[in-house]
Amino acid sequence: MPVNEKIKNKRPSLGWVLVPLIVLLVGGWFLWQTNQPRSVTTSEGLALISGDTVEQVVLNEGTQQVNLTLTENYVHQSTGGDDKTVDLGKRVYFTYSYVQTKDILDTVAAKAPAKGWNAVRPQSGALGAIIQLLIPLLILMGAFYFVMRSMSGSRMMGGFTQSRAKEFNQERPDVTFADVAGEDEAVEELEEIREFLASPDKFHKVGARIPRGVLLYGPPGTGKTLLAKAVAGEANAPFFSISGSEFMELYVGVGASRVRELFERAKKNAPAIIFVDEIDAVGRHRGSGIGGGNDEREQTLNQLLVEMDGFDERANIILIAATNRPDILDPALLRPGRFDRQIAVEAPDLKGREAILKVHAQGKPLTAQVDLRQIAKRTPGFTGADLANVLNEAALLTARSNMQFIDERAIDEAIDRVIAGPQKRTRVMNDHDKAVTAYHEAGHALAAAALNYTDPVTKVTILPRGRALGYTMVMPTEDRFNKTRNQLLDDLVYSMGGRVAEEIVFRDPSTGPANDIQQATKTARAMVTDYGMSDRIGMVKLGDADTEAFGHGSGEGPRAFSDETAAIIDEEVRRLLDNAMREAWRILSENRAVLDTLASRLLEEETLDEAQLAEIFKDVVKAPERPVWNYQSDAAVPGALMGNPVGVNSAESSATDAVAAPDLDTPANENEEQA
Repeated sequence: MPVNEKIKNKRPSLGWVLVPLIVLLVGGWFLWQTNQPRSVTTSEGLALISGDTVEQVVLNEGTQQVNLTLTENYVHQSTGGDDKTVDLGKRVYFTYSYVQTKDILDTVAAKAPAKGWNAVRPQSGALGAIIQLLIPLLILMGAFYFVMRSMSGSRMMGGFTQSRAKEFNQERPDVTFADVAGEDEAVEELEEIREFLASPDKFHKVGARIPRGVLLYGPPGTGKTLLAKAVAGEANAPFFSISGSEFMELYVGVGASRVRELFERAKKNAPAIIFVDEIDAVGRHRGSGIGGGNDEREQTLNQLLVEMDGFDERANIILIAATNRPDILDPALLRPGRFDRQIAVEAPDLKGREAILKVHAQGKPLTAQVDLRQIAKRTPGFTGADLANVLNEAALLTARSNMQFIDERAIDEAIDRVIAGPQKRTRVMNDHDKAVTAYHEAGHALAAAALNYTDPVTKVTILPRGRALGYTMVMPTEDRFNKTRNQLLDDLVYSMGGRVAEEIVFRDPSTGPANDIQQATKTARAMVTDYGMSDRIGMVKLGDADTEAFGHGSGEGPRAFSDETAAIIDEEVRRLLDNAMREAWRILSENRAVLDTLASRLLEEETLDEAQLAEIFKDVVKAPERPVWNYQSDAAVPGALMGNPVGVNSAESSATDAVAAPDLDTPANENEEQA
């Protein structure tokens, strides 16, 4: 639309009329108030009538009010308290009761004021009655007119059905692909969408059909909304943004009407992009609610499906949706022809994290010692939002310390804040609790250092932070996308290290390891029910990752296995945890001197970094390698160990057979346990 047409069609704002009107009404009210007589008590009024200063009296029998006009200003005298002396001027009034009427009239007639007196009884005429009736009616009609005008353009139920989508014109959004970092694959896929919106004829000439819908899925904070805005910014196209929850209202049919209006608006402004954030709020699997479903949500979803099917082949409209839960979306929504393309927006890798940090570091005064690549290495699993939060927290800490540049200490503290929360400086522990915490964290760190498949320990502290009394930071040296059985077993041993250290040293465990036990139990159960890492259970998927309530994969639904299998699962989980306890006990017992040294250093310095830990761990006795395990172990080459080629016929292989480590999966006898 040309600019002059926009100006021509622009309606004057209601504020330009309401503000002067309100000012005039308030000013008129104050002016009217200044000309009104001031109130006095009945006793003061009768005293004035009996005096010599009254020159005119008007008695109104309808309101039982007497208005007095005086020859001089009347000053009200204070009676104490909040009552103050006030000059009320020459016009005052007082009220009286009906039984006082005759006495007041007699007093006034006896005094005979200089300008006379008058007694009136007002009576409303026909015109006054009509005005009294019309004024409230006109006010009501005016209010109704403004309400209906604000809801104009909608159907059925006025503003309830009107779409709340926010339109960004061609100047907005100003986000481009240059502002998106760490998601190269997603940007590459969306580049095609941008090219189609910019030059659709290129695709139409070869008979190509652009995807009608693009689904962006991934964890929170990975940049799904930013990617959608970047597509619109790159294509210089109108951008309609709405949340899935905004389709939902109390009344059935409202959401469907909003969907229709949203698509109508987009068609009028084509080429355009419709972005629906958190589409799982409206696109959840039909029939999955309590009682079989939700009528309003399902009607809204049905209308969305119809609108996506009704796209013209040459209508340059693309629907982009984002969700954290693609597993619960209705299959009809994900079929080709609706959401043709599904793009995973995952947490960035090392290279992606470094690129994201460079974007968010712009405008922040970093010292020369700050290495963004090293920060990226220390933050595996962080999303773009987490990385932005790290640099923002570092900037806040720098400003709080009245520093000019963000240094490594601020970055280190910011990472700790994002991972574990702010430090509890006011929490003071007694000596025993501090010693228990020191040995607990030392047990974790020592177990991780002695194991063969754990990540290196980068930091140990006993300073309370968040809900933890202390924590051990174990960071991988590279991005990892899956875990082996040995790595999972090492995780179990690492989790049990704190509890075992408390038992070895104090012979009285505390409640501190509660979260460690929880995480270890979760890992062990997943090994048995999900990963097929148990001989007794085998390669059977018994766990259920879908946690949708009340339907379709619900974890609360009927179990798919017998009670006997459930008992075996419990036994296998218990066996894995018990073996982890034994292995942790052996490691800490063999390295007791290192454990005591580490705990004493923690009590002295409270926090130890990677270099200090490396110095303490230089004499650690490593745990022996576990034998190779696989399901149906009789198929494995006897004596094969991790790292050695399977099936090599050599003297080296036979020598390895003789020094094979004992199988920790076999339960130890009681004497070994006591040791």
